[in-house]
Amino acid sequence: MAAQFGRRVVKGAATTAVAAVAVAALSASQAPGVTDTAQGRQTAGSQPSSAPGADDSATGNSPYYTDLPPLNSPTPTPTPSTGTGTPTGTGAAEAGIPATVLDAYKKAEAALGESKPGCNLPWQLLAAIGKVESGQARGGRVDTNGTTITPILGPVLNGNGFANISDTDGGAYDGDAAYDRAVGPMQFIPSTWEWSGRDGNGDGKKDPNNIYDAALAAGGYLCRFGWDLSDKADLRRAILSYNNSTHYLNTVLSWLEYYRKGTHEVPDGTGTLPSGRSDDNNGSSSSPTPTTPGTTPPSSQTPGGGGSTSPSPKPPTTTPPPSTPPTTPAPPTPTDTVDRLEDAGTAKLTATAGDAFAEKIATRTETEAGKAVAKVRVRFTIVGDTDTVFTGGESVATVVTNSSGVATAPALKAGEKTGDFTVRATVVGRAVSGLDYRATVTARQADALARTSDTALTCVAGGEFADQVEVKATYAGAAADGVAATATLIKAADDATANDKGPYFKDADGKTVRTLAGLKTDANGLLKLPKLYADDTAGTFLLRISTTGGATLTVELKVTAAPSSSPSPSAS
Repeated sequence: MAAQFGRRVVKGAATTAVAAVAVAALSASQAPGVTDTAQGRQTAGSQPSSAPGADDSATGNSPYYTDLPPLNSPTPTPTPSTGTGTPTGTGAAEAGIPATVLDAYKKAEAALGESKPGCNLPWQLLAAIGKVESGQARGGRVDTNGTTITPILGPVLNGNGFANISDTDGGAYDGDAAYDRAVGPMQFIPSTWEWSGRDGNGDGKKDPNNIYDAALAAGGYLCRFGWDLSDKADLRRAILSYNNSTHYLNTVLSWLEYYRKGTHEVPDGTGTLPSGRSDDNNGSSSSPTPTTPGTTPPSSQTPGGGGSTSPSPKPPTTTPPPSTPPTTPAPPTPTDTVDRLEDAGTAKLTATAGDAFAEKIATRTETEAGKAVAKVRVRFTIVGDTDTVFTGGESVATVVTNSSGVATAPALKAGEKTGDFTVRATVVGRAVSGLDYRATVTARQADALARTSDTALTCVAGGEFADQVEVKATYAGAAADGVAATATLIKAADDATANDKGPYFKDADGKTVRTLAGLKTDANGLLKLPKLYADDTAGTFLLRISTTGGATLTVELKVTAAPSSSPSPSAS
């Protein structure tokens, strides 16, 4: 692609300086002290200490498009429609985003705005990543449901110029049962999609090839760990976790800034296609799609493929190909030596709803001979019908084993759903049996109840009590919030059956009720009952309040007879 000064900046000696200036202003405050190689790969000393490994990032640090936006800012324009309803737009071609793709980004922003409002995810960030990862789904080549017309697959991650990630999905997502490949318009590797995948279009499926699903998953991925994307440091961390390259960070930031200045909608399939790719000069090659012996590769694209995937015919030659020197097998990685997972002394996992679990899960990786293996990534995944999460609000956490081969998961925070669930430990990049841990969430409890006032509760028959009953629930001396409670007007101290006479509550329709279920203490452990009324029966009555955990309190209610009315004296 020829460089067009003032309109488009691409790789090349004449434009490198211009590109550097364009990006420097965007990234100087967000990636200080980090350098790149000429290929957009980080140098050995530039990788942040908290950076994810390739098999624990969104894309596996796969190649990406390196085209930068034009230096001229786009002009925001309205989105008119033709008589047939086809979206159109004007302005710089690079500022146009295909209609369905743009809709997916905006819907993902809205969904994350509700589920994780503190993340402050802008749809323009999804657009910037979508541009860099797949050229906006190859210019918007998607069907009416948002699924790409043909698969978009990254190169085989076999260690040949890229990360080495052995197959984790049996080829279910990428069609390759030997190694993983990044999949779809947002380029998720299968192991990351397995836990981060979302159903963004409500069809009941989580498909990485669907732009609605992929955009929502990308938003959720960027919003994990409680990151606030309006904060520059968190924005930097989030983008680097997607693909751990500072060149990638700078490229995404440049498109983010460009889209924030204005964009417009273009018809699906008409978006501009990038050409430069981060691995253009690394000497590696990749087939466009997984193939099986005796078959022809289908027409799918890899990032940066730039068009047809049909091989060009080669002229006949009589020169024998040069012999390939034998290669020395690479030594096994620590992950390759793992034979099994063992529990590393995890105690019973129990917590009350809303509380943190006191115990943490610890798992040890071992060789076949029982030797501990350090520097292995262990993924902990919460499974089952539960709203319990790890610290930071995520259901998945990846931890590297220490020198003793032990990976300790972050603390678990119990949700409000009670019952049992499972935390499963697996080795990232290695097919060994997982290790399951059973955890239990119990209901919130109180062990004591007390009235907040000592005022006697009295009423005249047929009237209403002046004071409402309020109690405070505590557990081990501390306020017990969110504890379930029941209030019943009972017959006697030794008979908890609901009374059929005396004081009563009223339901929403004004009808008499003498048992209130489903009550719950507030954040301070307080519970205030509705107003009490008295029928025409005088006497002493009992109100019993009980909570989960066994706390009970019996309150005495007194109803006095109504004063008798005397006939008025008659005039003599």
